[in-house]
Amino acid sequence: MKQGLGTQLRHLIELLDSAVEEAYVAADLPEYRPRYTPVMRVLAAREAVTIGEIAARSGITQPAATQTVALMQKQGLIRIAPGEHDARQRVVSLSAAGSALLPRVQACWRATKLAADSLDADLDTPLSLALAQAIDALGRRPFSERIESARLRLQEGEAHTAPPKAAAARRAGKRASA
Repeated sequence: MKQGLGTQLRHLIELLDSAVEEAYVAADLPEYRPRYTPVMRVLAAREAVTIGEIAARSGITQPAATQTVALMQKQGLIRIAPGEHDARQRVVSLSAAGSALLPRVQACWRATKLAADSLDADLDTPLSLALAQAIDALGRRPFSERIESARLRLQEGEAHTAPPKAAAARRAGKRASA
């Protein structure tokens, strides 16, 4: 049986993330998680940023950025301070421990990049290219819109194959509920 898209993506993420986590353990970074990387990359490039900036610069959602920042704060990798102009805003920066960890984490990123390049080279279509194209296509037309369109096409197909009385009853029901 062919696996669905969601199942394939979850399995791919599982394979990639578990290998990356093993690499962090091998590099004596057992507490570091792959999910920290988008935040760490932003903080490596900018000294202090808001959670909104982390989300925008890393391409993750604001809730994901908020959750990841909370986990990283618990581990002492980052500091959170109120904003200079708006105390409701939270400004995130690397702690001393996070800054000390950064060179070792960056070495892991370089190795991971080389491994990703190797995987791309083994594929007919590089995974990184396919993923970029999929993300771009979903930016133009979200998957939820595609699902709704498919659902309507299926309903129309059912109307064409349904007995005339059932199709007429279905149309009458739609008019009544509209």
